[in-house]
Amino acid sequence: MTLIGETAGPPPGDLIKDATDASFAADVLEASKSVPVVVDFWAPWCGPCRQLGPALEKAVQAAGGKVKLVKIDIDKNPAYAGQLRVQSIPAVFAFVDGRPVDGFMGALPDSQVQDFITKVIKAGGGGGTPAEELLALAKELLEADDLGGAAQAYVQVLHNEPENLKAIGGLARMYQQAGELEQAREILAMTPEGAKDPEIEGVRAALALAAEGPIDTAPIEARLAKDPADHDARLTLAKALAANGDMAGAVDQLLESIRQDREWDEQAARKQLLIVFEAAGHGSEVAKVGRRKLSAILFS
Repeated sequence: MTLIGETAGPPPGDLIKDATDASFAADVLEASKSVPVVVDFWAPWCGPCRQLGPALEKAVQAAGGKVKLVKIDIDKNPAYAGQLRVQSIPAVFAFVDGRPVDGFMGALPDSQVQDFITKVIKAGGGGGTPAEELLALAKELLEADDLGGAAQAYVQVLHNEPENLKAIGGLARMYQQAGELEQAREILAMTPEGAKDPEIEGVRAALALAAEGPIDTAPIEARLAKDPADHDARLTLAKALAANGDMAGAVDQLLESIRQDREWDEQAARKQLLIVFEAAGHGSEVAKVGRRKLSAILFS
């Protein structure tokens, strides 16, 4: 079953194909009148082409049918490469409505390839459904601490799609961040039975931590100041900080405990760290920075 927010999409064979000069009109010019087509001019001997090709294929497949990829070996099919004045390869062109609208030459990092594909989709009028666009706007507003604007966008989605998991999770996160925990619980109660979403699970974890707060951390901090190697005190402080909503502070304490003794109490600090990451949201800046610091500690 495909959950809301997921796209089954056509099989890769329908999205990515090899073309020739003879099939260019049908595979690119005509096809781009229905969906944007990205053309990758390449050759077997070209090292950067082998680097770029998989990144393009991955980005196109992830787009779920909103764009197609056509690959053309210029050694065997030089005509259209010549018409487009391809001077070096890899050379990539995006076609919409039968004409080229964008492109680039040379290999790019995966992130820039993804940005290019996103731009091509928008150029073709496939920027997403109204609900997807509202959810993207709500996420931006939430990250900018515009809680009121984010709430309006999430509510608008839920008005049209009452079981939209992304909107339920986002609105619950908004209330949780605003300290309105009971409202967050009421929104989570809208989740269809058996449905799963990372943001919803993250808010539930945050609410479970908050159930212990608010907590006066001064006595715990004083205890830790006397003995910085008191791992039990540091773990208690991390839980208290998380309960008070200071996820970044909790992460710092747990990382310090792991740095001092990663195996203490059967890796209790690391287990608690994963709970805090979930509560903060796996895509949050707190979790991203925390994971990088954890990797640095574990592999140093």
